[in-house]
Amino acid sequence: MNKVGRIGIVGGGKMALAMVKGFLSAGLTKSESVVASVHPDDTQSLKQFERIGVETVVKNEPVVEKSDIIFISVKPQVVPVILPEIKPLSNNKLFISIAMGITLNTLEEYLASDSRVIRVMPNMPALVQSACSVYACGTKATQADGQITEALLKAIGTCEEVPENMFDAITGLSGSGPAYVFVMIEALADGGVRMGLPRDVAYRLAAQTVVGAGKMVRDTKQHPGILKDNVTSPAGSTAAALKVLEAAGLRGTIADAVQAATLRCREVSSI
Repeated sequence: MNKVGRIGIVGGGKMALAMVKGFLSAGLTKSESVVASVHPDDTQSLKQFERIGVETVVKNEPVVEKSDIIFISVKPQVVPVILPEIKPLSNNKLFISIAMGITLNTLEEYLASDSRVIRVMPNMPALVQSACSVYACGTKATQADGQITEALLKAIGTCEEVPENMFDAITGLSGSGPAYVFVMIEALADGGVRMGLPRDVAYRLAAQTVVGAGKMVRDTKQHPGILKDNVTSPAGSTAAALKVLEAAGLRGTIADAVQAATLRCREVSSI
């Protein structure tokens, strides 16, 4: 049984596909209750949605007409183009937007006055059902809308509600964060290869080390500085390595990266 109503996807890219797969795996909906609009030139996405039994169309209007909940998952610059097109069909519908930098106020301005809007920021690990997502509710969204959104997002990872004014910083941290971690994994593996490890072994070890360290911080709820100290023996190899990282300014560089990404998000939001 469909537990959340019919779901529509406006902009069926990789993130949207990952989210739909999560919804289906969690039993929150069935493939016949989902419809997605996909660009006609994006044959790969068309095939992937069809492979999981989801109806695909090349126009956005049918998606809104057939759905109770509509995900807006297009690029930010496309939002002002598509929302006026679907506004006449948006009455009393729930819209969940994952478009970066597009505010609740902007979404509500472009849609019908009685439409309900929720803004969401997931991240790329949604592709493996390990997303870190947040959401904020618009002025017309109900408590039930928030609960439905949270249930959907928890199907692809973790989720929590936050004030909208945190979104730019969250985008800079967890939205862009996987890219920072991928660079770290690549660097760890490069170091292992430099010291004689086969590259495939180095990548597996580096990736699992990051997964395990993250789980320790999340599950033990201990301060990461305490966990770091627990790994660091006096005059040991970890202490020697940390000295190099501190001298290179790793902490400040990562913090500066989050700041730069956040400021870019603010620029997009103001356009």
